[in-house]
Amino acid sequence: MIATSRFIIEFGMGMDFHGQDVTKAAFKAARDAISKSCLIGLREVCGFSHDDINKKVFIDVTVAVTRPEEVKTEEVSKCFPIGSVTVRAVKGGLKTEGFFFEEFGDKDDSIEVAVASVKVEIKN
Repeated sequence: MIATSRFIIEFGMGMDFHGQDVTKAAFKAARDAISKSCLIGLREVCGFSHDDINKKVFIDVTVAVTRPEEVKTEEVSKCFPIGSVTVRAVKGGLKTEGFFFEEFGDKDDSIEVAVASVKVEIKN
């Protein structure tokens, strides 16, 4: 196991209003979480170079959705431009009443909501 220290923990929420796609909702939740954080400390506090960042930054993502078995975790990991990313989908999230527009790709009248926890750790 690699010795790491927690750098940030952030949370986000994402929805798929049309199509009921849990991967899209999970991606939006993860992107919402990272959009609230600026990792300026990786260079200014930790002194990491460009090469260090991809070797020393570890991103652990947990997304809660109604159908975790359908989440394409590799798609969710694409919203993180740096580091070694691990994505795990768990049961949770929310399916709530929405609208049905067949022309928008809806399968039913629901909205899928995902919640993400994003933890950034740095190698000691």
